[in-house]
Amino acid sequence: METNFKKVRVFAFYLPQFHPIVENDFWWGKGFTEWTNVSKAKPLFPTHYQPRIPGDLGFYDLRLQEVQEQQAIMAGEYGIDGFIYWHYWLGEGKQMMQMPIEQMFENKNITLPFALCWANHSWYAKNWNSKGVKGKDKLLLRQTYPGIGDYKNHFRKVLKFFLDDRYIRINNKPIFGLYEPYSLPDVNIFIDVWNQLAKENGLDGIHFIAFNSQHKNANKPFEYKYDSSIVEYVGSSKNINNNFFKYFYLGVLKRIFKWPHIISYKKYLKHVLEETNKNTNVFPCIVPNYDHSPRSHRAATILHNSTPTLWGKLLDGVLKQLKDREGEQFLFIKAWNEWAEGNYLEPDLKFGKKYLEVLRNKIDENE
Repeated sequence: METNFKKVRVFAFYLPQFHPIVENDFWWGKGFTEWTNVSKAKPLFPTHYQPRIPGDLGFYDLRLQEVQEQQAIMAGEYGIDGFIYWHYWLGEGKQMMQMPIEQMFENKNITLPFALCWANHSWYAKNWNSKGVKGKDKLLLRQTYPGIGDYKNHFRKVLKFFLDDRYIRINNKPIFGLYEPYSLPDVNIFIDVWNQLAKENGLDGIHFIAFNSQHKNANKPFEYKYDSSIVEYVGSSKNINNNFFKYFYLGVLKRIFKWPHIISYKKYLKHVLEETNKNTNVFPCIVPNYDHSPRSHRAATILHNSTPTLWGKLLDGVLKQLKDREGEQFLFIKAWNEWAEGNYLEPDLKFGKKYLEVLRNKIDENE
């Protein structure tokens, strides 16, 4: 899909995890999915919104093709221009959670555009107990970079997606994200190899996008051969409590009393709008909500008191900033369905479709 856009396009990250896999069965017990953590979550303080229970789509299983069809239809109706699927390639041909992506690719009833972002990180069992005390993490799967031969094999595996008419492109270049853009020991060689292979297969190259959790790294990708940069502001928002005494107080609560790291959504909103990078090759990535406690308990980071109204204020500000830019105007949302991070646009029982309705309204208002 060619994307020389004149208006802001909105893409949501998509987690292809919600189905049993052999590895999770072995590590965590038969039938484990992210829903296991989601359903067991408990509030850590009186106003803490947990557990978060899915609404319209329920506790779905991605082995059912109807689920992905319903998700794509819903996303399109409320202004999402495409899904960015997390893609797991651990080196030497080892892939994880590929079934939903393959199933979507084969299902031509799904017309929503898509792209891939390589979740190139090792898998660990995070050792947090119920009180938030952290021990030594256990390595489950190691991300490896065996070299040029593996880069070529990786490209061959994803080429069919790049050639699909639904795949999101910029100037005939499929976009491809890297979650840990600086972990590759030879990132420029990787980029050169893939660009050459893309040209040999009728494309003009690959548009490489580096994912950054801290806004201070927004321009770092351009020290390498990346074409653009995504900045997600949750990582840097941990430092927004700039009042020394409050920062010290919260640090004491976290370290001594095992209190989660709580940031008000209002402060997160203000932080994003103040720190948004104006570089035309840097795309913002915003979250409607964030709460890692289903996975990490009291060691969690929590954006507290997110509401559809505040989400609308954030969208309005970011969309207005993007409209003033030259070039591609992309807004990334993390995420469509990362439920165990309390980070989703899908309907839940408390708010229903309100976050989606606000998204649709703000997109319409800013066209």
